[in-house]
Amino acid sequence: MPDEPPLSSSGGASPATNRKVVVLGGGTGISAALEGIKESGSEVTAIVTVADDGGSSGRLRKDYHMLPPGDIRNCLVALSDGDPLLGELFNYRFEDSILKGHSFGNLFLAVLTRLTGDFRAAVDRARGLLGVTNRVIPSTSTRVVLVARHPDGTRSTGEQCISRGGKPISGMELKPQPPSISDEIKGVIAEADLLVLGPGSLFTSLVPNLLVPGMPEALAEARAPVVLVANLATQPGETDGFLLGDHVRAIRDVGGLTRLDGLIVNVTPVSDEVRERYHESGANLIALDDGAASVEGIPVVGADLVRLTEDGFLRHDATRLAATLHGVLEAGVETEGG
Repeated sequence: MPDEPPLSSSGGASPATNRKVVVLGGGTGISAALEGIKESGSEVTAIVTVADDGGSSGRLRKDYHMLPPGDIRNCLVALSDGDPLLGELFNYRFEDSILKGHSFGNLFLAVLTRLTGDFRAAVDRARGLLGVTNRVIPSTSTRVVLVARHPDGTRSTGEQCISRGGKPISGMELKPQPPSISDEIKGVIAEADLLVLGPGSLFTSLVPNLLVPGMPEALAEARAPVVLVANLATQPGETDGFLLGDHVRAIRDVGGLTRLDGLIVNVTPVSDEVRERYHESGANLIALDDGAASVEGIPVVGADLVRLTEDGFLRHDATRLAATLHGVLEAGVETEGG
């Protein structure tokens, strides 16, 4: 990657109306990015992994031979402009009886899939109900399983097994290998003004999107900047001991993405009490080295991106993250693909 000046963040940037932002990820991590970008006035498209095999999504996937609905549901709720009660309804999780562990939204998407005969059609129907004007696209329509290869020659199959395994990962693949990304995905990537990876679980939410054939190439050839939103902390069992550079290398070496134009990193000071709370939970906060303008050759945007939850943990703040991303948009950085 050619030398570039550090990207600048304009936290007070005005809403970038009619700008097109594409966010790739999964889990609950990308919800803040989607919600913030939507509120800022930009058009946003979520490209979402469908490799989840745990919890309610895993059960529905197995019982009804459908794509797992949980990550899609989270994105729909984050993008909803409908009655807030509908969002609460979709996220409601049963705590007893035979429905224990299922969320209403997952069950709703399962029923819609049966009625329409197609998962994507079900997602579009749910979009209408929730007042979602932006797009939510599964990264593949194939029911795939995530497989990780380890340096000792062993393999782990399934997102849940990989996430909890605690073994170093040297490579990953989707089984069966899905077809190349759809023309729809190629189109939204080609037309985007900004392409965002994350935040989200590195190996089980971000990398799976990059494993769909054609995805890394489409991102590498895009005219828009491609940026990675760094996670706030390591994930026990998945990224133990990882630094920022380790995340970047995994995106390149395991995900096959040869191009990143920027790295969005939280630089908010954190108290020793919060750090200790993470340490007790088996995680460590991910920080930028003092004065670092780049990581693994990737220019860094450092910004105040977090809020503190009631239980004392950090989460990305939707408004602050969106303002930072729009600062990147307005900076007009040189890109490798354009």
